[in-house]
Amino acid sequence: MAIILGIDPGSRTTGYGVIGSSKGCIRLDGVELAPRLHVIFQGVTQIIQQFQPNEFAIEEVFLAKNASSALKLGQARGAAIVAACNAELPVSEYSARKVKQAVVGKGSAVKTQVQQMVMHILGLESCPQSDAADALAIALCHAHTQQVLIKVAGASSSRRGRLR
Repeated sequence: MAIILGIDPGSRTTGYGVIGSSKGCIRLDGVELAPRLHVIFQGVTQIIQQFQPNEFAIEEVFLAKNASSALKLGQARGAAIVAACNAELPVSEYSARKVKQAVVGKGSAVKTQVQQMVMHILGLESCPQSDAADALAIALCHAHTQQVLIKVAGASSSRRGRLR
């Protein structure tokens, strides 16, 4: 079974969730962005070393009303992706809408719905905090996508076999 690390990037709080292992957040103090990006890189590197995931999934950048916030989010994503690439993990990216669709069944779901479904799907005793729940949802979306791709590939090759 693959161990999947899901990351919900943020320049103030970066959520993480390891399917089958752990969840939490990398908290970032300070005003300056560069030191916060360094903490994200170090934190993701430590999580990778601790849990040894086989795959890495992260939320795509979305268009924000505030260009400065979108830029900072992109830089936070970059720091996390570099940590994954340094560990030679395959990186998969998913839109927020696709993640919500995979976990809740509705691309316009609100955060509390995502939290509740993550708790239900993973059989957690308590509701994870928002950023950790989002990271777990990203990992679940990746797992679901991989399962669907395997099924499609299997069905496609067996269909080809029957037609001959």
